[in-house]
Amino acid sequence: MYLINPAAHTRRAFLRRSGQLAMAGTALPFALNLAAMGEAAAQAAGDDYKALVCVFLFGGNDYANTVVTYDDPSYNAYSAIRGGGAGQTAGGVAIGKAELTPTLLSPTTALPGGRQYALHPSMTALTTLFNAQKMAVQLNVGPLVVPLTRAQYNNSNKKLYPQPPKLFSHNDQQSTWQSSSPEGSTIGWGGNIGDLMLSQNTNSLFTCMSVSGNAVFLSGDTALQYQVSTGGAVGINSVKNASVYGSSSVKAAMTQLVQQARGHVLENEYNKVTKRAVDAEGSVTSAIGGAFPTGTLPDTGLGRQLAMVARLIRGRTTLGAKRQVFFVSMGGFDLHDNLIANQPGLMKQLSDAMAAFYQQMVAQGMADKVTAFTASDFGRTLAFNGDGSDHGWGGHHFVVGGAVKGQQIYGTPQVVSINNDSKLAGYEGHVGQGRLIPTTSVDQYGATLASWFGVPAGDLPNILPNLKNFGGNFNGIDYPKNMGFI
Repeated sequence: MYLINPAAHTRRAFLRRSGQLAMAGTALPFALNLAAMGEAAAQAAGDDYKALVCVFLFGGNDYANTVVTYDDPSYNAYSAIRGGGAGQTAGGVAIGKAELTPTLLSPTTALPGGRQYALHPSMTALTTLFNAQKMAVQLNVGPLVVPLTRAQYNNSNKKLYPQPPKLFSHNDQQSTWQSSSPEGSTIGWGGNIGDLMLSQNTNSLFTCMSVSGNAVFLSGDTALQYQVSTGGAVGINSVKNASVYGSSSVKAAMTQLVQQARGHVLENEYNKVTKRAVDAEGSVTSAIGGAFPTGTLPDTGLGRQLAMVARLIRGRTTLGAKRQVFFVSMGGFDLHDNLIANQPGLMKQLSDAMAAFYQQMVAQGMADKVTAFTASDFGRTLAFNGDGSDHGWGGHHFVVGGAVKGQQIYGTPQVVSINNDSKLAGYEGHVGQGRLIPTTSVDQYGATLASWFGVPAGDLPNILPNLKNFGGNFNGIDYPKNMGFI
């Protein structure tokens, strides 16, 4: 297992966190994941708010039909592998080239070898943002412990050439993306970023916030995620409801019982946590204010989640927040079948929601202070199985925001092949069926975002444990610690 900085997991840290969880007990679940979040030191001076928004695509997004290779030699290879028709028309799971023309990307710096890319035809909104220099594409991101070639991947000496654990497994790779460890991990790099930012916020409780349920990404050593729904704060029914069992008197009695001081130390801690939950619900409800006008963000699953994030950002002063990390998500990307039928709707939802969220940040005057980025379990195979694609490794991702150095494609273009019969600067980039060996590690991707957010360079290896293994040219490929997209 490759845990987040095991050396930093001291006995003191373990006891501190154990004590926090013990105080929480098992009482009043969901609303009480707020347990033991102490108030942080005074806010930093000045209006220097920043937020990171992770948009996680559960199921493993098909990279080859998301950022589609477009120049004739590469497109023709893509089409042949994916079952395209004659004359560059659609077929199998290949998208026809003419369909890609409206979403052709025009980077300000041309890619080597005449390489070109287009987004999925449903992603017109993000294409517009890209060409307006507000979005960047990062090619071929995935978990890596060290840079690897195919020969090194196949080498039996895993101590010399370590690999991320349990590759191609949904649950494990979701966890590895979010925490650098497989399923069962309890600390994520988003939460560790939050740990370092608690003192920036008057109320530390609202540093890490999820609108998508529990996510290890947001759990730190001290920072715990505060979960909200698309409708707002999650309340305790016996306190939140106007009446309990139809009686306002019962409601009043329950409210008093679950918040009053007690003589027994555990009961008292239980009620302190409950009171903190009730107070937090009130703060969130006050902060989010009214909903946005209809049409401000799409009425889709992701659109509603991002609308809540936008409302929380709008209410940042009420929440006492200057640094926040958010988590939202979409599902449905495990398209072993029906790729051509189902991916367009998913891509449109993603594109429209992220573009509308950016426009809402513009309206709030926060566009350069909020950066949204995508992540997913893994990419998929370039080869198709008749109606879809199977589990892979590296995939392409998007970074959106006013601070992003947009209209650029970052990273190393992949060789379009499933046979490993060609090389790029000494790099054999597939491990079978076009499963990309990442040329950008999650650690590099995360470090670039964390650096913009304000994490000192010296703290980055504690958050992203494999970052120390990158920062040079390996096997003919550059692996910088900072990818430069923001």
